[in-house]
Amino acid sequence: MNITSKLLTGIFALSLSGSLVAQEEPSKKILNWYNGKKSGMQTDKAYKKILKNKKGETVIVAVIDSGVDIEHEDLKDVIWTNKDEIPGNGIDDDKNGYIDDVHGWNFLGGKDGRNANDAQLEVTRIYARLDKKFAGKDAKDISPEDARDYEKYLEVKKVVEDELASATMQMKQIAQMKEIYTKLNDTFSEKYGKDYTKKDLKKALKDPEMKEVAETLIKFKAMGLNEKALDRALEHFESSVKYHYNKDFTEDREIIGDNPSDFSDTDYGNNDVEGPDALHGTHCSGIVAAVRNNGIGSNGVADNVLIMPVRAVPNGDERDKDIALAVRYAVDNGAQIISMSFGKGYSENDEEVIKAFRYAEDKGVLLVHAAGNSSKDNDRGGNYPTPKYPSMDKKFSNWLEVGASTRYKKKLAASFSNYGDTIVDVFAPGLEIYSTVPQSEYLTIQGTSMACPMVSGTAAVLKSYYPSLSMVEIKEIIKESVYDVSKKKTPKPGGTKKDLVEFGTLSNTGGIVNVYNAVKLAEKKVAEKQ
Repeated sequence: MNITSKLLTGIFALSLSGSLVAQEEPSKKILNWYNGKKSGMQTDKAYKKILKNKKGETVIVAVIDSGVDIEHEDLKDVIWTNKDEIPGNGIDDDKNGYIDDVHGWNFLGGKDGRNANDAQLEVTRIYARLDKKFAGKDAKDISPEDARDYEKYLEVKKVVEDELASATMQMKQIAQMKEIYTKLNDTFSEKYGKDYTKKDLKKALKDPEMKEVAETLIKFKAMGLNEKALDRALEHFESSVKYHYNKDFTEDREIIGDNPSDFSDTDYGNNDVEGPDALHGTHCSGIVAAVRNNGIGSNGVADNVLIMPVRAVPNGDERDKDIALAVRYAVDNGAQIISMSFGKGYSENDEEVIKAFRYAEDKGVLLVHAAGNSSKDNDRGGNYPTPKYPSMDKKFSNWLEVGASTRYKKKLAASFSNYGDTIVDVFAPGLEIYSTVPQSEYLTIQGTSMACPMVSGTAAVLKSYYPSLSMVEIKEIIKESVYDVSKKKTPKPGGTKKDLVEFGTLSNTGGIVNVYNAVKLAEKKVAEKQ
């Protein structure tokens, strides 16, 4: 098969940072690396050296996400159950405002059992709203009272149009990459069989007819790319074109049946906590609490945990209203930690979201949030929700903002991770993370979305074995006990290999969360109280 080097160079240059990496059977180096030594969190050491003969209390961790497969083989025994609710009787038995919320709540569902999923990004919603007012107008046509809105319109219009063009280009490149991979894979399979191995690829390098095919397939494999990974990448960019940056797309809010701008309109949703696409939320839940050492799948960070699924994140940007209500639901129903692996570049209802976070703060609930995957400095703003909104004097006291680290010494900060020595508190493993996905399967995924539940799980371990500690105290213990790599040089996220910075410039602790160190410090703090 004749493939031009120019085409391959262009395609292989395409960055898939933050995308899925399909790997159902990880190498031993990847499986549970985040719980191990070296660049991991030393979770296993904490259990073996300190917690082995201790008995912990159960901790409830709410996972606000895309949904959770509560029947997954490695999660079904650690799913929260609302004991005050009688399943399936159509009555709000516990009078909490949600009918039959046996295992959590779905804020993206309708009362008839249907589910909404695809959505625009917030920037596109703003563009679509303002476009109705300003389309076709020049600055000279704008009244003084509309000047600020018009300026915002021009800003979001450019963002959406630029991102749409980029996504369209990348969609075409991925489609081209998939076509090449399929042809190569079919050609190689004809001679070496569908179940060919790495040895077969190396052997084929000496075969004149198959050398070029083998070389290219080896490149694909080295990038972690196969048919499933390419399909998921293609689906991602297709969603960006069809939904995320399409100002004319009509979201399925009629399925949900509420007014997304009316925060007093709370009577909506259903109890289908899995929804149509629970991959992301299930993966995050497994990082927190997949049953440890049961011989299947992966090991979660925490062992005495119940996961409370709260579905509020669609295929697109979450609504501020859904997030505010999701936080309140989690707090009111006993969650001690809320894991939030979502975010967006714009927010139009800051004050209502702040009220919900203040509510969690007043109730002593810890909020753990992913910093984002745009290789950006969060200190400059533009990533929501955030521990400090412009209207606030200081950060929330109950918040941990988490960046993503890797298992590689020379590239310790994940290239996609957001950072910020004021806003971001800690880093945690977020690259090549093998965890649970729907239908009792497993997958390797990367992102700060994976780093966030690492920290949620760490907080759960501390609360379980040292229940006298408040969640704010636990937050401080996690920060104080990081593995200090502040002076270590690492490529700056988004930069080149030569663009080195000290790790300490990327967060306010300059370290990676370490469960063993945190448990040791918690033990000390509790002893000092007695």
